[in-house]
Amino acid sequence: MRGTVLHAPFDIRFEERPDPRIEAPTDAIIRTVATCVCGSDLWNYRGINPVTEPRPIGHEYVGIVEEVGAAVTSLRAGQFVVGGFAYSDNTCPNCRHGIQSACLHGGFMSTCQAELIRIPQAGGTLVGLPEQPDAGLVPSLLTLSDVMGTGWYAAVAAEVRAGSTVAVVGDGAVGLCGVLAAKELGAERIIAMSRHENRQKLALDFGATDIVTDRGDEGVARIKELTSGVGADAVLECVGTAESMIQARRSTRVGGTVGFVGVPHGVEISGDELFRTHVGLRGGPAPVRRFLPDLIGRVLDGDINPGKVFDLTLPLERVAEGYAAMDERRAIKTLLMP
Repeated sequence: MRGTVLHAPFDIRFEERPDPRIEAPTDAIIRTVATCVCGSDLWNYRGINPVTEPRPIGHEYVGIVEEVGAAVTSLRAGQFVVGGFAYSDNTCPNCRHGIQSACLHGGFMSTCQAELIRIPQAGGTLVGLPEQPDAGLVPSLLTLSDVMGTGWYAAVAAEVRAGSTVAVVGDGAVGLCGVLAAKELGAERIIAMSRHENRQKLALDFGATDIVTDRGDEGVARIKELTSGVGADAVLECVGTAESMIQARRSTRVGGTVGFVGVPHGVEISGDELFRTHVGLRGGPAPVRRFLPDLIGRVLDGDINPGKVFDLTLPLERVAEGYAAMDERRAIKTLLMP
């Protein structure tokens, strides 16, 4: 088969790789129907996370089951499946508490921008659909593998409730999906922070009521101005930089909560500041599997269309172009079709 390999910063290649095979009775092999480039992949692509040797890349996928191990009883060959970027048995204590991304027998996918994928712990990781979905729904189902599931977790972690005022820091695919999640969870006011016209338009389409173009102290001041000096009830931090985390915390009202899902880079949190502001923090790698049944239902019923975050579609073999477009901010998110 062919798959994507990151050889060095800015050096993405689509090349021949060994076909995956069943290695454990809990494995499954799926043939990829769609995959994509994630904003978090860019940390590796840019060399911010060190790249010391060639390695496969990609963690978002939907596909068709080709083969299952002897212990996998919930899936069958030919079934369309959606799975999260973290694999899990969905039975360990952490999974039972809804944090499947911390499964005691789990891990993280890293080979998904390829024609075939081996899924460990397939019975706990994959959710099979009863029938093949309409092709037009595939992009939205693909977002559930990470960005929509992660945006949803950001909103849940921030304790978004009906009537809440919410601010979203980050206008990438996760932040935009966070806007959509906040809307679905009943937020009354959603402030999206963005400087890019196309992302602002999509945020408004997804349910944002206000757009703030300022950053840093000016951005915090603008959110306070929009909330009569109080701050937002819930803030979704969807970037992962020191600046974005500071902006998120300081935009939150006293006693409010920040849901942070941006992979932290250079983030330091002052206990003294948290102590004085009563701001709560909750986040981490999103337990996407926890939300898949609900989100799949919302997509199939037409309640949400998160696939709108894909504004560039390419054949999988042109994956390097997709990375470059996202790195240069010419695309929000690149959809890749084998």
